Amino acid sequence: MILKENNKLIGTINYVTWNQKHRVGEIGYVLSHTCWRRGLMTEAATEVIRFGFREGGLVRIQAKCFLENTGSEGVMKKCGMTYEGTLRQAMYAKGKQHDLKLYAIIKNDDCK
Repeated sequence: MILKENNKLIGTINYVTWNQKHRVGEIGYVLSHTCWRRGLMTEAATEVIRFGFREGGLVRIQAKCFLENTGSEGVMKKCGMTYEGTLRQAMYAKGKQHDLKLYAIIKNDDCK
């Protein structure tokens, strides 16, 4: 992601998995702290989800975040994703295991 006003790299968003057989994808994203709370990632994620459903033939798109990452959780909610549960001890990072919240949206939910 490039910020138009200064042409600086501020983040990334992509499909971290794309399973065409099962028509399921998972998005992941990172945004510079200086750009938080401006709606930029919600806008980008909404478009990436639209692309997956309309152009990619996906029927389910999911995303995960650390329990304490309320900003990322807010992005998922604003994109229409529904909380499906907590994946216990699902990721090893920074020297320890972490629980992850799982959110998803299915094509039938896509109202955008």
